[in-house]
Amino acid sequence: MNGLSSSLVRGAVTSPFKRAGRPGAALPADRPTRPAAPAEPGPLAAYRRICGFPDSGPLPLTYPHVLGFPLALRLMTGRAFPLPVVGLVHTWIEIGAHRPVQLGEPIELSVYADELTPHRRGTEVTMVTEARVAGELVWESRSGYLSRHATEAAGQSEDRAPAAAAAPALPAVAEWRLPGDLGRRYGAVSGDRNPIHLHPLTARLFGFPRAIAHGMWTAARCLAEAGEPDRIHTVRAEFRAPVLLPATVTYAADPAGEAFALRGGEGGRVHLVGRITRRQGG
Repeated sequence: MNGLSSSLVRGAVTSPFKRAGRPGAALPADRPTRPAAPAEPGPLAAYRRICGFPDSGPLPLTYPHVLGFPLALRLMTGRAFPLPVVGLVHTWIEIGAHRPVQLGEPIELSVYADELTPHRRGTEVTMVTEARVAGELVWESRSGYLSRHATEAAGQSEDRAPAAAAAPALPAVAEWRLPGDLGRRYGAVSGDRNPIHLHPLTARLFGFPRAIAHGMWTAARCLAEAGEPDRIHTVRAEFRAPVLLPATVTYAADPAGEAFALRGGEGGRVHLVGRITRRQGG
């Protein structure tokens, strides 16, 4: 059993004994670290293909998050983590690249839990991933994960950070047909084999009628479509509604290439909204 699989099993075993939102809950102080090593060419190439990134150039902006995911999962499935990992919902992500990371550069990764925040639907934890090359911070991300449970305060905030973008006014740019096995294929590439993404039967156990696409795949695919992915400096994406597989979705963006959205279905349900900034020059 690999490390990711054992972490998922541990999370499934420990989750029933954790009560989300308990008063005085504290986050673990641990900072799991992956020693400096370059990205492996084979898995990176597979990731580029499934997300639509160019097959050469610096690492895609989202890829260090994928490399750091086993560390985050190890932390979130540990005994000291206060929220049950089963059922956690990825609600948003912010990524900043201080400079492009080149293939072959040895990347050291570390992950830590930053804060717990009341949410009108439960409790949200912010997880931070950092990537360094020779001690230099070259990339970082912050992600929100929501543990849904009953709350006493009706006025708790749902979004603590600025809204990423308003989706309805954005013009359609591309339409994608997503196959039913996309979750299994992306899970094999990314290592994220959460059962909600793998099969309709396992998805139903968590309240979804069909398997859903990974939020990080939808974000990565949008960034690949946005053009000039090597010049993207920062991105914030908010995951608004799950994409049930199979699906036909529409990528929309403003003419300036800053705000983007993913929507689908006859009613144009918004699945994701985001905003990017780019580096100046080439």
